[in-house]
Amino acid sequence: MASPYSREARSLLSRFKPSLERLKCSFVEERSRAHFSSHMDQGEFSKWRKLDSRNFGLERSMISLASWIVLKNLRAKGFEAYLVGGCVRDLLLNKVPKDYDVITTAGLKQVKRTFQRAMIVGKRFPICIVTVKGSVVEVSSFDTIAKESGGEKVKVHQEPRGCNPRDFLRWKNCLHRDFTVNSLFFDPFVNVIYDYTDAIMDLKSLKLRTVKPAHLSFKEDQARILRGLRLAARLNLSFSKETEDALYSLSSSVAELSTSRIFMEVNYMLSYGAAARSLILLKRFRLLDILLPFHAAYLSELVHRQLGVRSSILMKLFSNLDQLITCDRPCADSLWVAILAFHLAISSNPQHPIVVLTFTSLLHHRTMEESIKFARQNALITRIDMPEIVGVVDNLLDDEIVERVSLFVGQVKHSVQSLINKTCLLESMSRFPEFPCSGLVFIPQKMGQKVKKFFDILTNGANSVKANERTQEICHRLLKQGNANEIRFVLGKIIVTTLLHSKKQGADAEGGRDDLLVTDRPQKLGNFEQIRNTPDHMSEIFAVDKNEMKRSATPSNYEEFSDVATKRTRLSGGSSTSSRRFSGSHRSNPGK
Repeated sequence: MASPYSREARSLLSRFKPSLERLKCSFVEERSRAHFSSHMDQGEFSKWRKLDSRNFGLERSMISLASWIVLKNLRAKGFEAYLVGGCVRDLLLNKVPKDYDVITTAGLKQVKRTFQRAMIVGKRFPICIVTVKGSVVEVSSFDTIAKESGGEKVKVHQEPRGCNPRDFLRWKNCLHRDFTVNSLFFDPFVNVIYDYTDAIMDLKSLKLRTVKPAHLSFKEDQARILRGLRLAARLNLSFSKETEDALYSLSSSVAELSTSRIFMEVNYMLSYGAAARSLILLKRFRLLDILLPFHAAYLSELVHRQLGVRSSILMKLFSNLDQLITCDRPCADSLWVAILAFHLAISSNPQHPIVVLTFTSLLHHRTMEESIKFARQNALITRIDMPEIVGVVDNLLDDEIVERVSLFVGQVKHSVQSLINKTCLLESMSRFPEFPCSGLVFIPQKMGQKVKKFFDILTNGANSVKANERTQEICHRLLKQGNANEIRFVLGKIIVTTLLHSKKQGADAEGGRDDLLVTDRPQKLGNFEQIRNTPDHMSEIFAVDKNEMKRSATPSNYEEFSDVATKRTRLSGGSSTSSRRFSGSHRSNPGK
């Protein structure tokens, strides 16, 4: 029998446990800070490296013309100037840099006077934006001292004996950077890479490590948490043990950032070709629960049902987005917001294959009549293994399709509200009563209103760009600018790639023609538009007797099949079920 004293001791210990944990964290933090200060004073200068960039395949010819002009002009004025940060990292990894950053011994006002088109921006971290030959180069100064909010400022009082002053200057700048892989300097004039944090070793091992102790670094700037996940996703990096532990323990602090900062960081994650991997990492470190609770709950439900997260319609939508864009050819932020809205709508309101294909075709600027024809032609190769796709293919009248598409368009528009309005978000989360909701909304109202207009596809305005009047290729310039017609066009590509199987229609379809090749691989997405440029084939499809189309009317509601084989039999028009009527007790509610 347990002693009453031991029970009392355990009770007392449980009461003081939170305080002890806080004391332990405080001690670890202070120890890390003290170690870092000592590390700065000692310098560990033996680890400093000056490396020949040519040994890593990095040469002057690889950098952009605009950045070279900026470097050359600053050197001509007598200033030191280097490429720094992410562009050096990406070039070493044989990736196209998102942008080029230059750091110089010149002051920002001196930089501005050096170039015709230049302006100084930023208060906390001021930089000079220089525009050269239509390209933008961001120039920072060694003289700039960031006004840090929180955290302890780095102070190095004395330059070590025998230390090169230029090395010391570059090293001090490294201490203010987030991750080691972002702390490299490159001097293309002499083909030298300066490494003061063992960044090259981290790149070789594909490891992400903070310059300062991770807990201290993330507490100084919570945005580094999102930036670290973005880098890991884009570059396929793993985390150091210390960095991973800090991510788990401090991920919730991201909610303390301003909504504008969160939106900017999430946009970098989803608009540059690594959206699917970014979402997986956000989910892994419990950040998706805070930022996008509905989509996090959706993925958690799949895990609970032992279904693959990566094969979900949400991940497939973003995987297909990633195949269409790259770091140097990003999309506008409004596109990923539109994808989130579409997913929220279709996961809350599962749709008939013909309805969702008609909706998708309308995004491609087709008329309603053309879209219904396209949907009927491709309904049999729709992926019905997704819980978001339900119903029977053959028994919908044109009027019923129009009605259901109109209803779904309204549902998609309403789902935008759940991304920009806290009340609507909480309403959507009622589907997951056991899942906590942070109530955080970071997508701006103005963005939401813009995205809603993308789904005005039932008006003449959405059909102003006819299918046969545009090229089959994506215009990345318009996509980056957020052009409404281009966003619709690309969104349609993404959805149809997600929904349709990689399968040719057989020779028995529509007069023996090879009508439409649909593939899961984005590089062949142009085949989705083959139907536009075959007017003879379109006229064949349109030449359907409308009286024959009305030969059998079906109830407006439809049955949801959880069994894929049963769905497949239905979709193929199997004789065993073709004459079956649905009873009211088996009908699903499309509004659920």
